[in-house]
Amino acid sequence: MADKEPIRVLLVDDQPLLRMGFRLILEGEDDLCIVGEASDGAEAVRQAGELVPDVVLMDVRMPVLDGIEATRAIAASASRAKIIILTTFDLDEYAFAGLQAGASAFLLKDVAPADLISAVRVVASGDAVVAPRVTQRLLETYVRGAGGGADPAGGGPSGVGGGPAGNPARPARDPLLEDLTPRETEMLGAMAEGLSNAEIAHRYFLSEATVKTHVRRILTKLHLRDRVQAVVYAYETGLVVPSNADY
Repeated sequence: MADKEPIRVLLVDDQPLLRMGFRLILEGEDDLCIVGEASDGAEAVRQAGELVPDVVLMDVRMPVLDGIEATRAIAASASRAKIIILTTFDLDEYAFAGLQAGASAFLLKDVAPADLISAVRVVASGDAVVAPRVTQRLLETYVRGAGGGADPAGGGPSGVGGGPAGNPARPARDPLLEDLTPRETEMLGAMAEGLSNAEIAHRYFLSEATVKTHVRRILTKLHLRDRVQAVVYAYETGLVVPSNADY
């Protein structure tokens, strides 16, 4: 990977020891470069604009400005940075709120070093979602619990939707979905299932290059930053209905 620019990473956490630990892990890789550190969300927003990172590792609970609002601000700016939310539990309302705010993925703070490195590379590539089936499980839990698209702070994993027997009311269909071709709608549904490009290609007998083209077109038509935002969108608009399975 010597002929490629290294992936630029911004570390955001109010605990210096955690930032140091992540730095030690990531700086050992030739293709990763730590361009800065921030101890609060406001500083993270400023540095994301100044340092032009490719990936931001974002803690949630921080002083001045929390990680969710910082994520929302960066996602709404001209920054092309992909944001990974750092959480304590895999079924965490803050992780869900982070995805809604524009994060590309979430990781547990006790992630194994190899998985952290892989996550940064995958998110930077934009080709896949980190732990897609865990992301799907998170979305199913909170979309089902919040009745679809509601603020997760109003109800946790044990909440129920507005329909009978805990089934959330199905939201109105977004008019933007009408711009998708039938094949693109199938692709969006497959992405929401947590399938990778390779798995989608296998299911529909397509090349991975063709799948990537469909994904790019879907993101453009729906005005979305990346494919994990497409997954969030599919759940929040009712294209995918949360299952009743126990997690």
